[in-house]
Amino acid sequence: MLREALRLLPADEELRPDLSTATAGLDSLAAVELLIRIEAAYNISISEELLQLDSFATPGALWGLVTAVRGTDTPAMDEWISRRSRPV
Repeated sequence: MLREALRLLPADEELRPDLSTATAGLDSLAAVELLIRIEAAYNISISEELLQLDSFATPGALWGLVTAVRGTDTPAMDEWISRRSRPV
C-alpha cells in the first residue's frame, strides 16, 4: 500500500523505516489517498489532531502512528504522541 504511493521509489529499492517519503514521491494528494486506504484496511480512524507533517515523513513514523491508533487503549498512543511532541 505504501510502496504504491511512493511513485519515485525504484522497484528494487528497499522500503526502509527511515526512508524519506517526500523524496520517494509522496505528495499531499498521495498522502490523503494513502490515509484513506490505511483507515479502510485497518478499520481505524486517525483523528485530525494526530495528523502532522511528520506523521508521513517516513514509513517508520507512519507505522508508529497506525500502531498507536490500533492500540488506543494501550500506552502505545501516549508514547507516539510524546515522541511527536518533542522538539527536533
